[in-house]
Amino acid sequence: MARCKLYSVLLAVAAVFLAAGPAVRPVSAASAHLHFYMHDVLTGPSPTAVQVLNGPRGHFGDTIVIDDVLTEGATRSSAAVGRAQGHYIWASTGNPELLVTMNVVLTSGPYAGSSVTVVGRDDIGAPARELSVVGGTGQFRMARGYVIWKTVSLDHPNAVLELDVFVS
Repeated sequence: MARCKLYSVLLAVAAVFLAAGPAVRPVSAASAHLHFYMHDVLTGPSPTAVQVLNGPRGHFGDTIVIDDVLTEGATRSSAAVGRAQGHYIWASTGNPELLVTMNVVLTSGPYAGSSVTVVGRDDIGAPARELSVVGGTGQFRMARGYVIWKTVSLDHPNAVLELDVFVS
């Protein structure tokens, strides 16, 4: 009988703690749809992307580090809203497919000081590509979501990409 009462008390205490939830609740991330253009420039007097490793065969393994400007419009003279900082690697021995890892660092507007971390596969031959949002900082702490990006212009090897970022 005493054992049954002890189990009942322990069960009641556990139920109270479970109903109360965690003592520290995570800060919820902002939900947003962000739209901007990324200028990936490998040539000229002020490149924002630099190839740091040449792959052993063709482009496979080529690694490019980026600090690309993000702008409101498709032209480089549009207002800057942030930087895309990270790298991409030619990850396919056949088709031109990249592994992209970057932080979208916002420097102006309502989310200035926040960032979104993006990781994914970029099949550059496809008209639109989807990458994953796997985290963030500031107003986008613990963010999840996705990015749809499209090539707006290509002056090989330089490119302008249109990014639609959906985060929650």
